[in-house]
This record gives sequence, C-alpha cells and structure tokens, in this order.
Amino acid sequence: MITGASSGIGEALALEFARRGIHVALVGRRIDALESVAARVRELGAGALVLPGDVADRDFAESAVQKTIEAFGALDLLVLSAGISMWARFDEVKELDLFERIMKVNYLGAVYFTYFALPYLRTRGGDIVAISSHTGITGVPTRTGYAASKHALQGFFDSLRVELRETPMNILVVSPGFVDTPIRENILGGDGQKAGYQGRATEAPMPLEEAIRQILEAIEGRKRELVMTGRARFGRFLRLIAPALVDRIAAKAVGDPGR
Repeated sequence: MITGASSGIGEALALEFARRGIHVALVGRRIDALESVAARVRELGAGALVLPGDVADRDFAESAVQKTIEAFGALDLLVLSAGISMWARFDEVKELDLFERIMKVNYLGAVYFTYFALPYLRTRGGDIVAISSHTGITGVPTRTGYAASKHALQGFFDSLRVELRETPMNILVVSPGFVDTPIRENILGGDGQKAGYQGRATEAPMPLEEAIRQILEAIEGRKRELVMTGRARFGRFLRLIAPALVDRIAAKAVGDPGR
C-alpha cells in the first residue's frame, strides 16, 4: 500500500514494485492520476487497487486498509509518501489553518494508516517505509510547519520501532533533500494557497531515479534510516557540535537571509 501514489516518489515506487510482480494499493486524492498509475502497473503484470481519498481522514484510512485486505488478502509493505510542504516565514503566515492541514496530512495521515495497517503487517512480518525529509532532522527557515510535521513523523516512528523490536517487522524512515517531484510545484504559501518552489534557481534537485534507487536499496537491506545526501549526514553530525553554523547553512540553502 502506497499513500501519495499519484505522483513523485509514491508513483515511481509503485511502478518499481510492479516490475517485481508486487501488487499495489494506490492511495491519493486525484482519481484520474491514480487510474493512470494503475494502468501502467497492470501493464507491467501486477495488480492495482485505486483508493482515492484524503489521508487526513481517519475513516478513509480505515476503509482503504480494509479494501486492500479484501482485494489482496494480505498486506506486506506500507509506504507513507503523501505529503504537502510550505514556503513562508512564520511572521508572514496569514492563515494558521495551513499548519493544521500540514500536520494532518504529513503526520496524522501516517499515524492513521499505520494504526489500521499494523495488525496485518505484524501477521506477515511486514515493513513500514515513511518518507520524511531533511527537515525532520534539523529546522529550516520558511518551513516551520513542514519541519514540525516531519519532526513529529520521525519521533513517532522512532518510538514505534522500539515498541516493535521483538517482532520481525522493520521500519525505515527516509529523509530526502530536494528531489525533483511535483511536491515542489504544490508548495503552499503563507496564505494557504499554492505558491510553488521559491528557492534559489541554481539549486539542483536530486533526480527522482536516484532517489528511488536509494530507497529500494534501503528497503531490500531492511535499513532503519536513510538520509539521502552526504551533506545532510554531515549536517546532522555538525549540529551536535556547531548548531549555530548549521542554522546559517540552512538559511543559506533556502535563500533566507533573516531580518
């Protein structure tokens, strides 16, 4: 089961799983996009179940899991890829509902699907893959609500991993940086409306193909964490000894000089 399966990382993983003969349940808000992904999955010889809905809806999460079990009889892997981002300084935010929406989609949506899927995953010794972000490791200006949701996601799965340590399950938290996916086009501004990516034009995102290669390798290796760039891994270490320097690097990375 893949949330956020209509585009980006979720879509690409669905197609890679299909190439391996793995049936997929596709969760997302845009039924037309999901149907397009499902058609390509079936062309590759795997089964596809289309589940349109909002991951922030608890009842939908429960229904989607049940429909997946009814269709395929089991659940072996849950990929939580649905997410929305923002680009606005906190003192420029005009609509506080923006924070509630981001937290519901990025964090609570993952909690809901995990809650309803967990009994079936435990039965199979299945895995959970949560797509987080570098901002789940360290704060970034203009991303306060997004960073908070990813910090919450990281803490939730770190805790759940400990609770499940006596089971054969594995939890992988993936922390990408800038990846070339549509999430960059759908970034919300301080008014809660689409604003698009407003970072430095010279910043090159990681190709989606490279991101997928790394994620698949981590899933197959049953790793617990994947921080996708050397810069982010170094930054995580540097934060322990020079946090102010990391703050300056983060501000420079998004072109936010402060006021």
